[in-house]
Amino acid sequence: MSTRAQEIVLALLLVALAVLFAVWFAQDKHWLATQLVFTLPPLLLALGVLVRRGKAMFWAGVLALFWFSHGVMSAWSHPEVALWAWIELGLALAVIAVASTPGLRRRFGQKRTPG
Repeated sequence: MSTRAQEIVLALLLVALAVLFAVWFAQDKHWLATQLVFTLPPLLLALGVLVRRGKAMFWAGVLALFWFSHGVMSAWSHPEVALWAWIELGLALAVIAVASTPGLRRRFGQKRTPG
C-alpha cells in the first residue's frame, strides 16, 4: 500500500472514530465537553494527515492508545455501552496499525548489504 493510500485510510478511520464519538455522546449531559475531548481530536488529526503534516500520523497512533484504553474501561465497567466500546477498540487498533506501518517498514524493511 502506498503512503498516500495509508494516509487516506488513516484519515477515514479517524473520521469514523469522530462519528462514533459524536453519536455515542450525543445525549450526554456534558455534550460540549465530550465533543471537545473525544470528537474534535480525531477530526483535527484526520485533517493533519490529509494535508501531510509531519507528526499527524504519529500523534494519531499515540492518541489511539488512549482511545483503546477508554474502550477497554468502558466495555468492562459499563455493559450498557459495550457495543460502542468494542467499536472504539476496533477502530483504535486499526488506527495504531495504519499509523505504525511506515515506521515498521523503515525499521524492519529490506536490510542493506555492506558493500
